[in-house]
Amino acid sequence: MKKSYLYTLLSVLLSGVLFSCHDLVVPVTTELTPDVFPTNTEQYISASGPVYVALRGNYAVEHFQQQSYSTDESIMPARGGNWFDGGQCQTMHFHSWTKDNNFLNGNWTWLSTTIGVANQTLNILSNAMPAGAVKNTNLAEIKMVRAFAYFWMMDNYGNVPIDTVYGDFTPKTNVARAEVFKFIEKEINAAIPYLSETSGVVTYGRPNKWTAYALLAKMYLNAEHYTGTKRYEDCIAATDKIINSGLFAVEARSTYLKMFYPDNGPSKKEFIFAIPYDATSTNSFPFRSTNLHSRYAIPRSMRAKFKLPFTPSGPESTLPEYYAYFNDANDIRNGQWLKGLQYMDDGTPITVQTTKLGLDQFYKGSDGAAPVTYHVNLTPEVVLRQDVAAFDAGNDEIAWNMGYRNNKFYADGTSLSRNQNNDIPVFRYSDILLMKAEAILRGGTATLGHTALTLVNQVRSERTTSAALASVNLESLYAERVREFAYEGWHRNDMIRFGKFEDKWGYKTNAETYRRIFPIPRVALQLNPNLKQNPGY
Repeated sequence: MKKSYLYTLLSVLLSGVLFSCHDLVVPVTTELTPDVFPTNTEQYISASGPVYVALRGNYAVEHFQQQSYSTDESIMPARGGNWFDGGQCQTMHFHSWTKDNNFLNGNWTWLSTTIGVANQTLNILSNAMPAGAVKNTNLAEIKMVRAFAYFWMMDNYGNVPIDTVYGDFTPKTNVARAEVFKFIEKEINAAIPYLSETSGVVTYGRPNKWTAYALLAKMYLNAEHYTGTKRYEDCIAATDKIINSGLFAVEARSTYLKMFYPDNGPSKKEFIFAIPYDATSTNSFPFRSTNLHSRYAIPRSMRAKFKLPFTPSGPESTLPEYYAYFNDANDIRNGQWLKGLQYMDDGTPITVQTTKLGLDQFYKGSDGAAPVTYHVNLTPEVVLRQDVAAFDAGNDEIAWNMGYRNNKFYADGTSLSRNQNNDIPVFRYSDILLMKAEAILRGGTATLGHTALTLVNQVRSERTTSAALASVNLESLYAERVREFAYEGWHRNDMIRFGKFEDKWGYKTNAETYRRIFPIPRVALQLNPNLKQNPGY
């Protein structure tokens, strides 16, 4: 396949898969014990595989949907009852979610399972592996995976339990968000001396030293919201570590869109840490572990254009409020969107054979059964024409083609399933530059001769042929982040930091600030009676 990385790690991940529950609330039970496994170098490597399989879990689907559907970035309305799914997408959009929302339940389970598998693996390898540099690096990488899981739990759920001891199944209570922050920070700093400084094929898909600094930078940039204390100087120091490494570069304008294609991988100099996806992989965890962006984003009428082996559903759209930021005609990032009249690559119009009623279910004429050739036209507005209360846009061609669609993770016509081969970047070099720019704008001290303006223009110079910005403030920086990181899972995080999460968009008017943190899910509260619900819920 595309990535030489897969030859060395992915086969190990698949052979090393095991099922485990999360020891934050229930015991981990597997047949993997120090008495029977592992005993040699190959088995040591294989033993770490389940940690990475668990991490991949919900990241590209439910985790993304929780981050995105709660913002103005995307909306997934019902269309003739399809995709209502118990109202989970509706409550995300309206900011009316409760502890029973399936996204919240599933992602809590995914993240706590990842932590539990990491705890188990650390316990086994700590006892089984001989002392030395290889052991130190392997354990540090696994601790970084655990730190990622705790970061996303802290970011989403605020006050969460901390558990690092495999075999201790005592129900833990929540720890204050600020204490969780300190724990993650300490874990990362302790791991850094043992992590590899190599970037590329050798460490692709595994955390290296630069991954650690990127996660620290993200934490420090958001520290005021997590802990009440500003850490912008620390954010700049962490970004400078990555900048000074000289290992990364902003992707050229000519290849920006290709950075997210199905054949992406360790060759991308902008990727600091990415989660690999392989359309042929399977696992026994209760998570998707798949990249299904084209299933949700590509209209069903465009299967042939992208040579997909399945008919996509295409219920996921962006909102006009979000798309308004893509207002530069010379920006290459506009190319990630599907909008307006649609055509095959040779210019042939993409059409659907339907009827007048099939085109518009509210058509009142007596000739509703008359045939119509509809030229597929993706319109900007998402209108709940059928039933606002049921979050339903209708079940006709007008409804199914409402909203512009994001095709950043370009539909994979090489896959034989709905899964895609596109790897998902978690940290890119452009994020490092824009995080540093933001930290400077928020009061941090500029270093290395950089200013917020030069950093933003460094990214923009490879994104648009329009003139460089003459000035930059937080509002223009926010707009740049919208354009640069669309559909990469960071928009909720950004909206909260920039004070925009309580704004109005689409049908959403709720401005309750406590919703910056999601509730502890019902399933977690039932399994662990020592957990305390977050304020407001």
